[in-house]
Amino acid sequence: MSVVIVIPARFASTRYPGKPLVELRGADGEARTLIRRSWEAAMVVRGAARVIVATDDSRIADHAAGFGAEVAMTSSACRNGTERCAEVLVGLPETPEMIVNLQGDAPLTPAWFVEDLVAGLRAAPEAQVATPVLNCSGAMRADLLADRAAGRVGGTTAVFGVDGRALYFSKEVIPFVPHEVAPDAASPVFHHVGVYAYRPATLAAYAGWPEGRLERLEGLEQLRFLENGGSVLCVEVQAQGREFWELNNPEDVPRIEEMMQRMGMA
Repeated sequence: MSVVIVIPARFASTRYPGKPLVELRGADGEARTLIRRSWEAAMVVRGAARVIVATDDSRIADHAAGFGAEVAMTSSACRNGTERCAEVLVGLPETPEMIVNLQGDAPLTPAWFVEDLVAGLRAAPEAQVATPVLNCSGAMRADLLADRAAGRVGGTTAVFGVDGRALYFSKEVIPFVPHEVAPDAASPVFHHVGVYAYRPATLAAYAGWPEGRLERLEGLEQLRFLENGGSVLCVEVQAQGREFWELNNPEDVPRIEEMMQRMGMA
């Protein structure tokens, strides 16, 4: 059963223009671009038949091809990464079992996050889409709250039912917690990891739906599934000692570089 990983990347980000080509310096002192580090993270995922960088920008395409990535040029009319993945799906010679969207702003995503996500969707035939969630420690929750207090739109949080089905995703830190949480303790908050596994028919349907009201307000593409009655499975993944953060704002660059230093990531 084939799994194709697509890394959507656009230059014209509202919050951080040119983000895919921003350089991150690893523990070995070498600087490599965000899109390259995201591609390298995807290339070590077991079971992936292909890894494709999907973009509408020639600068990103030329850079990605230069380090050996397979590149698909997609329309500038794509409003988000899921629509870009849907366009890639149309151009594939054979329909895969699933498409995995590994967004190009998460170079710290461990391979097992994606592998566990694929396994989770395979084990839940009723689910149309799956996405990973990571239980926040008190320290991670505090970092998310600090971003919001500073007026930055940072990480996304998820709430889900006892069956793992997503109830909502938000740029706010939800659920509300009426007490302090110790830095090294688990909190009731789950950080949404920006990866999705789609069944092809559901991904194709997404491209035909209009942008949702909540999707537009929150700036979260996955809400379009919920607004159209779709079932999104939240798959809890384990950090296994790894630190995780996504590059959403320029202020995240030194934070991620510090994490890479601590973890000894080249």
